[in-house]
Amino acid sequence: MNNAPDFKQNLRRQMRKSRRSLSPAQQRQHAHGLLATLRRLTLFRRSRSIALYLASDGEISAEQVIHYCRKLGKQCFLPVLHPVRHNRLWFIPYNKDTRLSDNIYGIKEPALVQAPRRPAWALDLVLLPLVAFDDEGGRLGMGGGYYDRTFAFKQGWRKDRGTRLIGLAHDLQKVDQLKTESWDIPLEGVATEQRFYRAAR
Repeated sequence: MNNAPDFKQNLRRQMRKSRRSLSPAQQRQHAHGLLATLRRLTLFRRSRSIALYLASDGEISAEQVIHYCRKLGKQCFLPVLHPVRHNRLWFIPYNKDTRLSDNIYGIKEPALVQAPRRPAWALDLVLLPLVAFDDEGGRLGMGGGYYDRTFAFKQGWRKDRGTRLIGLAHDLQKVDQLKTESWDIPLEGVATEQRFYRAAR
């Protein structure tokens, strides 16, 4: 098990290339399978306010999940880069008429025009993208630390309280083992188009 910076960067490049190589048909199939996986989870079914994301760079799409949530009357939110606090996120309601704009990474996010915000701790469930994962809940992100800093309150004795977090990924992004760092936010697990990998407690 190697978690050196070079190893992480190489793994990020490898996984991003692998997921970008998926055909549009494969992406649609995986998105459909992801929704099926989530629908089987009690946590997902019970959650009313859910943060998701708009896929980029080959990430598994959450669009079908968003449509399903709206159909059931669940509230959907999207992350927005905090305009002042470095490497932190705000969460803005995402409706059919929400106006989107590109952030500094070229990712679509709600335009900040007097938009109401939901505090991170007030969300029932957060479905977040990742680059690689293991079957014990270890997660490798893009390296910016946005989710880790935003949900730092989930560390320590508060990790089992309030907002729950589930990673979303293609099954091909699974690796044997990832070392978790002290600042890593705890996940309930990772959902893919094939199954749910529940995090070891």
